[in-house]
Amino acid sequence: MKQIKFFVQIFLVFLLLASCNQKPQIGLLMDTTARERWVKDRDAFVEKIEENKGSVIVKVADSDPDLQFQQGLELINQGVDVLVIIPVDMVVAAGIVKMAKNQNIPVISYDRLIRDAEIDFFVSTDAIDIGEKQAKFLTTIAPAGNYALIGGPTSDNNSYQLYLGWMNILQPLVDRGDIKIVGSKFVDHWDSEDGYEMIKSIIDSGETIDAIIAGNDALAEGAIQELKEAGLAGKVLVAGQDADISAIRNIILGDQTITVYKPVVSMAYNAADAAIKMAKGKTPTENMSFTVNNGNRLVPAILLNGQVVNKQNIRMTVVSEGFVEEQEIFE
Repeated sequence: MKQIKFFVQIFLVFLLLASCNQKPQIGLLMDTTARERWVKDRDAFVEKIEENKGSVIVKVADSDPDLQFQQGLELINQGVDVLVIIPVDMVVAAGIVKMAKNQNIPVISYDRLIRDAEIDFFVSTDAIDIGEKQAKFLTTIAPAGNYALIGGPTSDNNSYQLYLGWMNILQPLVDRGDIKIVGSKFVDHWDSEDGYEMIKSIIDSGETIDAIIAGNDALAEGAIQELKEAGLAGKVLVAGQDADISAIRNIILGDQTITVYKPVVSMAYNAADAAIKMAKGKTPTENMSFTVNNGNRLVPAILLNGQVVNKQNIRMTVVSEGFVEEQEIFE
């Protein structure tokens, strides 16, 4: 009897040691890696998880919400300890969250808020503040004139937040009659084709444009392509977001006025730290700076600040922080 008890104790110790040595497994659901900023997010996140003795399974949905749903189901069935989601569509993503919570898997919403879902943590930048920064910079240069606003898809909560930021600055000038909004639209995708088509439709209608505020640099890039075709490149102010290398080059050339640099490495590191803590049953509250209402609950959140990048401060911002290599700009 004593021998059996001894072997049971040894077996329990073995199980305890095995569980202690098991790496936390984190699932990362991504919308896309088609733009280089998302590659930077992914690489920084994976680096930080591995530095903390964890492992990551990355799934990329190529902007297909149904595919992301299936990928989420796969990761849940694989038994990941924590799920981090960059949602393609916040409604579809809410379904992934529900499945994860049914299996008691914590969920972190990354960059884009998943609304009406039981998410545990949110890591992003302050999108309203970024929208205000874009609008403030352009209205300082052009406090009067015709403005066009290219919002992102309505499946992304950031699109609404950016628009609120724009209108916080623009509405008083519109009310005063100084600024006229000649086009304002939430497009279907965060890509250059949608930006191109919107600006083309405004120019084809005969309206003049003095300034364009775009939800990201891909939309701005499409707008700039149409401006080039219309002989207006460099004559219209253009604001984007993400500090893509193409946007930095357009700023150097004078075709884009500003972009907004989001500290994606810091975002990814914060998300990775939170994921590792949650995988170990801890609450990642020490770096928490806000709570955000997602329609379901007040979600603990880390919201970092974006930074305006223009021709004068490229070296002092994205280059000095290592986000963009100087030689890349002039390739």
